Amino acid sequence: MDLIAQLEAEQIATLGKDIPDFKAGDTIRVGFKVTEGSRTRVQNYEGVCISRKNGHGIAGSFTVRKISFGEGVERVFPLFSTNIDSITVVRRGRVRRAKLYYLRSRRGKSARIAEDTTYKAKKA
Repeated sequence: MDLIAQLEAEQIATLGKDIPDFKAGDTIRVGFKVTEGSRTRVQNYEGVCISRKNGHGIAGSFTVRKISFGEGVERVFPLFSTNIDSITVVRRGRVRRAKLYYLRSRRGKSARIAEDTTYKAKKA
């Protein structure tokens, strides 16, 4: 293991976050800490993960897309952000590509993603 990967692994270990195994096509629920004045609360953001960038490293991020009041809304989350309370996989999607940017131009039935019922968790 090279020096940079070793330093990243140490930083991830100190954060102590448990990130579930998810990929593009999965429907996920992200609990995001929102600060309003002096109070903080957790707001859930549920949608389809359309991309993962920089893999599982410390600089990783993922994009979640949802339809809100008939309008498509996308949000990019850093994977190891301190503002992320939890990440939950709602359902697994069966897709054949790593980036699902084509969903931006789709509406209705053509924007659906088939569920993957044969999912097997990766070994650690």
